[in-house]
Amino acid sequence: MSDLVKNYVGGQWVESRSGERFDSLNPATEESVATAYNSSAEDVAAAVEAAKAAYDKWRLTPAPRRGEILFTVAELLKQRKQELAQLMTQEMGKIVAETGGDVQEAIDMAYYMGGEGRRLMGYTAPVEMPNKFGMALRDSVGVVGLITPWNFPLAVPSWKMLPALIAGNTVVWKPGEDVPASSVAFAKVFEDAGLPPGVLNVVTGAGKTGEALVNHPDVRIISFTGSTDTGIRVYTQAAQLGKKVTLEMGGKNAIIVMDDANFDLAVQAITWSAYGTTGQRCTATSRLIVQKGIKPKLVEALIAKANAIRIGNGLDATTEMGPLVNQKALNKVASYMDVAKSDGVVIAAGGNRPDIAKGYFFQPTLFDGVKPGMRVEQEEIFGPVLSVIEVESLEEAIHVNNNTRYGLSSSIFTENVNAAFRAIRDITTGIVYINHGTTGAEIQFPFGGTRGTGNGMREAGQAGLNSFTEWKSVYVDYSGRLQRAQIDTDAILSDGND
Repeated sequence: MSDLVKNYVGGQWVESRSGERFDSLNPATEESVATAYNSSAEDVAAAVEAAKAAYDKWRLTPAPRRGEILFTVAELLKQRKQELAQLMTQEMGKIVAETGGDVQEAIDMAYYMGGEGRRLMGYTAPVEMPNKFGMALRDSVGVVGLITPWNFPLAVPSWKMLPALIAGNTVVWKPGEDVPASSVAFAKVFEDAGLPPGVLNVVTGAGKTGEALVNHPDVRIISFTGSTDTGIRVYTQAAQLGKKVTLEMGGKNAIIVMDDANFDLAVQAITWSAYGTTGQRCTATSRLIVQKGIKPKLVEALIAKANAIRIGNGLDATTEMGPLVNQKALNKVASYMDVAKSDGVVIAAGGNRPDIAKGYFFQPTLFDGVKPGMRVEQEEIFGPVLSVIEVESLEEAIHVNNNTRYGLSSSIFTENVNAAFRAIRDITTGIVYINHGTTGAEIQFPFGGTRGTGNGMREAGQAGLNSFTEWKSVYVDYSGRLQRAQIDTDAILSDGND
């Protein structure tokens, strides 16, 4: 029998008031890993109330002390890295080497944001009047609601949770419903690090849980990562209540390969970016835009690579690609095989389920002969599927790259520095790589995209603090008399009085 995962509210592990439960299944074996609550609006309200009660004490805790707690979180994550990685693999399927990287991103972010406890920098600037001082400070906002996906159970929440906490906010977190055990294990790290009760609260559940969090009047900020369609619904609902919203949504990322590319480097990067995490990440490469001259050789090499990938349980050290996360994801990926065939696309590799008795596995797949505008070229499949589009020139490649609903991550392989810099200038995605795949963002730089990928906000780096702080402008007048700025400054300056 699987373990029962409880909610974490006000520093206590509590049962849902609804009592409604669901199972988290291992996608490689279809066995239950944990049972969790599908929390109700009443559960969300209790979590928000706990966050509200903890807010004043937490925001008044000196930021360096808040940073020390985040440093402790980093140290505990280092100690528990392997057990957390294995738990995540059991719940969502990607190989242990990748889930270990997931934990490492949370470690890195905890150290980084812990350091912000001694920075959280504002700025000063000259003011118009004599004997007057001006400065701009970052201020906390209040209760923050986080809605995160299943594909990066620790990394994505850490990008949101840690800047929110260091800024002095309190948090209510609704994790992806496929990873409840991993999520509460992450919350336990904060509890053990000494985070005060109520500062972080976790309510597990599905759509109704997230909707209750979005609609709660005392939640000031909503930070969402997930599909574009769901994100737009979240944005619309939150906007009606005047909330601040940060969105990180879908991607249809492309690698451009020019005829002069480093061939071996490109093959390795494309393979990893397309089929790592079974293609289930927003930065995965799903389009290969390749110049005509190099295309035949490149496609041949990629077919061989795709066919050689070892598929299996992510806990097996020899496995190179795990399963899709659940039956719904498997059905979606499989449905695009018929879409491709109906458009005359050649399925050059994969295209089927492998011969494995249990689990939600699908072969690494390569579509050849894809044309711009086709559904498989435009829609986010979110699986191990790569579409190959042939182009004549750099200009055509950049046009195809930019011509989608999404704008997260792009890459170009070329040995021509002029072409590389034109790509940097003209590609309209939030992340651009030169001679590297579309995955592998680092926590010290802004993360996010354009168009249907986001709403202009960014996570990670200094930009990540903007999502969870408000600016407060402060003016200190020490002249001892009323000064009327912007009315008659010249007269004030010439009257000789201090």
